[in-house]
Amino acid sequence: MTAFAGTASLPGSESSTRRSSLSRMMSGSTVLLLFVIGTLIIGLALLILFHNNLNATKGYKLRSLEHTRAELIRDQENLNMLIAQSQALESLQNDPQVQAMLRPGKIKYVQGEPPIALNLSSLD
Repeated sequence: MTAFAGTASLPGSESSTRRSSLSRMMSGSTVLLLFVIGTLIIGLALLILFHNNLNATKGYKLRSLEHTRAELIRDQENLNMLIAQSQALESLQNDPQVQAMLRPGKIKYVQGEPPIALNLSSLD
């Protein structure tokens, strides 16, 4: 075995012991590194899964609210149309209560009292 500058050559048994402990240490650190990386990947995958699930739930609620809003707007338009129909002059003229009313025979107009405050510009 050749010795490098500044290092002493080790006997064969001591060198093999260090190599085996180094290989055990390397395999242990490799296993630990793979475990940590695997844990990170699984953790990130779960995070993404939960985030997508929350977004899907929000989307479902939003679609449900939009559907309810569309129904309420349609109901409001129907009610506005019914109000307009009931307030129409033709509807009022065809109403049985209005048709049952009698026309006044003798019309007498009532004279009101003069206003308390007069508009002086109209007197000129």
